[in-house]
Amino acid sequence: MDGSLPPEKKLPSERQLAERLGVSRSVVREALRELAGRGIVETIHGRGSFAKKVIEEIGETSPLMELYNTHARTLYDLYQVRALLEGEAAALAAENGTQEEHYAITKAFKEMEAVPAPANFALDYTFHQRIVEASHNPVLVHLLASLKSPLLKSVATSLSNLSHRETFREQIERHHKQIYNAIISRNAAWARKSAAAHVKHVSDALQNLEASDQPVIRDFKIEL
Repeated sequence: MDGSLPPEKKLPSERQLAERLGVSRSVVREALRELAGRGIVETIHGRGSFAKKVIEEIGETSPLMELYNTHARTLYDLYQVRALLEGEAAALAAENGTQEEHYAITKAFKEMEAVPAPANFALDYTFHQRIVEASHNPVLVHLLASLKSPLLKSVATSLSNLSHRETFREQIERHHKQIYNAIISRNAAWARKSAAAHVKHVSDALQNLEASDQPVIRDFKIEL
């Protein structure tokens, strides 16, 4: 409920949970069975228990992806939603993120910086995902997890179409650094503003590209 276990995150072992909660392992097993019955936890034999996706992920054959692939404006609608949700996620990550989660954000940030765009699109997505996970808002975490496919495509679209432009690439790197520094310094207002400005800058750049009659490539086969 506090959002510390994002979708597909493995729970501690039965022994660890029993020790942490001060109960027997049989009580832990019964609790896990009840959570599995509610569709919140999935237990896989030999692997352990995992937090389930509360909201199903949007697949390639979904109506939303059909809109994304056939209507140009859907990409920009998605960027508007990203600016709102990722801006709030960054603010919440600054306020609520634990030391361990801030370390995960730092690791993702450094890995993303080490690989030039557009080859780092998956690392770019992971950086933003670590921020969302540190928000400790489970509804926000599950909502953005359900949008994984269109979000990945939007990241790939921006980097593939714009990263060869030096000024754009440098600006995006500055944005990422601002978002990272704001979160790590626990400046929620700065984090919110930086994350929203980052997404808006990408959207504006792509729209300007199309306004100058240059095609924007959107059709990507995404695999992580």
